[in-house]
Amino acid sequence: MAQYNLGVMYDNGEGVPQDDTEAVKWYRLAAQQVDAEAQNTLGLMFGNGYGVVQDFALAHMWYNIAAANGDDKASKNRDITAAKMTAENIEKAQTMARECLASDYNNCGV
Repeated sequence: MAQYNLGVMYDNGEGVPQDDTEAVKWYRLAAQQVDAEAQNTLGLMFGNGYGVVQDFALAHMWYNIAAANGDDKASKNRDITAAKMTAENIEKAQTMARECLASDYNNCGV
């Protein structure tokens, strides 16, 4: 939870300089510890290109994982992102999500 909160602080510039790249770093650390809200937020960061190169496949992957871990917003976000993707890219995102989960969050598309 602390890692996610640090990500939010950097994301919003609360008490620290606003820095999307640093926010992604902290969201990723929280996501690797099965924080569904951090996973959903990583989807947002990748989907919008905040602090990372925009990548709909990685956004879809993180939304899919977040949804599987109980984040209610993630399913809707995944579906919105999927509408911008080809079937091939959706399949790639689903494969990456399976690999991420199977690797205990050590091999998550990057």
